[in-house]
Amino acid sequence: MAAESMSLLGLEKTSLRQQALAALRRAITTGELAPGTHLVETELSEMLQISRGTLREAMRELQQEGLISAGARGRLSVRHLDAKEIRDIFSVRAALESLAARELCALEDRASVIKELRAAVDEMAAAAEDGLEGRIEADLNFHRTMCRLTGNETLLHSWRSLEGNIRMSIMFAGLERAVQNMDVKRHSDIVDALETGDEAKATETIGAHMEGAASVLVG
Repeated sequence: MAAESMSLLGLEKTSLRQQALAALRRAITTGELAPGTHLVETELSEMLQISRGTLREAMRELQQEGLISAGARGRLSVRHLDAKEIRDIFSVRAALESLAARELCALEDRASVIKELRAAVDEMAAAAEDGLEGRIEADLNFHRTMCRLTGNETLLHSWRSLEGNIRMSIMFAGLERAVQNMDVKRHSDIVDALETGDEAKATETIGAHMEGAASVLVG
């Protein structure tokens, strides 16, 4: 891992663990730390200008998120997913988000929900002019918002536990294929289906969305 190529420098002296966590997560998501990269504590702590203890705390959380994994002798590296794992992740996502769709369709008044989801789609459109990181965050925010608006905390927690895996699936695919899954129209179609209140249509739309996304990512 070449220290001179890294931009993980100069953290503020407050909430160092959270800042280190955010910086490392961003580096992994954008490919600055590529899948398979061994994470050397001495190098990272120097680049981030934090203690190795603080770094270990951040790396433990990244491991829980599924962004890094332990290999031989506990050596940590950026996780690499294979095609089967990606399809499995998106199958679980389809199940969770289909549940979200059913719960949202069951609401008597969906107006506020639809308004917030359309705002999330607008954020995706605005992020299309940004770099990959902004587009990833806007895409994740849409799907997270859909789960959050159900008011089902267990559902939201289950979805959030997949976020690290979702980020890694993007890195598996590479920029060109990953961006295809951030198409605004495909997400607007989900909102349109939810607005009808037709549970079958909404779940079918989400199922097709996830199946198509997985297929794009694994090529």
